[in-house]
Amino acid sequence: MQTEKLSISLPAPLVQFVEEYKQAHQCKSRAVVIEEALELLRQRELEQDYREASREVDPAWEVATADGLADETW
Repeated sequence: MQTEKLSISLPAPLVQFVEEYKQAHQCKSRAVVIEEALELLRQRELEQDYREASREVDPAWEVATADGLADETW
């Protein structure tokens, strides 16, 4: 994967947490810690999107699943 350099400013407590996490989990750099955190945020948003999508009702699907055929018919 191609990477880009990004400069960020964080409050001291977050920097300390990143450093402690890096050491505790033998991460190669702070960037790896930030990358893991961003991937978790991405995953959380994706899960939220799936939850919202599952709440949507598709009338065509409801008709198809209520056609009276049991699984055994297939």
